[in-house]
Amino acid sequence: MLGPARGPHQRARVFQAVQTFFRQEGAAGVAIGLASTIVVTVVVVTAVLNSPTWPTVRDQFFSWAHMTKMFPAIWQGFILDMKLFVIAQIAIFILSVVVAGVRALRGPVFFPLRAMAVLYIDLFRGIPLILAILLLGFGVPALQIPWLPNSELFWGVTTLVLSYSAYTAEVIRSGIESVPESQRLAARSIGLTQMQALRYAILPQALRNVVPALLNGVVSLQKDVALISVLGVREAVREAGLGAARTFNYSGYVVAAVLFLAVSVPLARFADYWASRTRAQRSGTMA
Repeated sequence: MLGPARGPHQRARVFQAVQTFFRQEGAAGVAIGLASTIVVTVVVVTAVLNSPTWPTVRDQFFSWAHMTKMFPAIWQGFILDMKLFVIAQIAIFILSVVVAGVRALRGPVFFPLRAMAVLYIDLFRGIPLILAILLLGFGVPALQIPWLPNSELFWGVTTLVLSYSAYTAEVIRSGIESVPESQRLAARSIGLTQMQALRYAILPQALRNVVPALLNGVVSLQKDVALISVLGVREAVREAGLGAARTFNYSGYVVAAVLFLAVSVPLARFADYWASRTRAQRSGTMA
């Protein structure tokens, strides 16, 4: 414990440290923002807990007994979600690189390929993802074509790949266009073909330029995998829905939400870290 003589000096040092903190650039703004966030959080939590229907909502959405009962099935569904996420992400990267590369080819001889790539991108960027999943997931199996898979799981993942590849291809194409034209000309001057110049000189630089944007797409895909539940695939959200239909309790949805947050939040923070790292490296290079 502090003695009577040390107490005033200790308090003076603390006060001086606080003053120094607030004199620093931006410290006052951070403190005000933190204080306002705490106040708003306290007000919202107090309003919710004092709501007359809070006990009913608590029992319907936050029942520990129902959560523990539904967890094993939801966990197995979530594992399926993560497997599909990894498979879809690999396929998306490969397909989007191919489509972006085709769009980046020059010369009239490649016009048909470029036109097909543009048509594909416009088509899948223009159709809402949930609608595309419903159309392909139910429509293609209904055709009963012998050499095509009839699995809703297959067509759900295929739709995710086709839709996300359209967006990702445009991101990669923007990275290709950010590479100076002199890089392409230099590659061609040493005898490389258009495809070789794209592969060895342009694409490596382009991908480095758009890594933060690509990571944001990864975060979005990790959540959107759950949309294939509309086809009846028994992943995490579907299992939570089946549990809610049996018990008329929605706590399983909270379990599924927590599982998705456990993956999406670290992914989002890593994306932010990588973007900051990229900006710092560019600033250092420019300096």
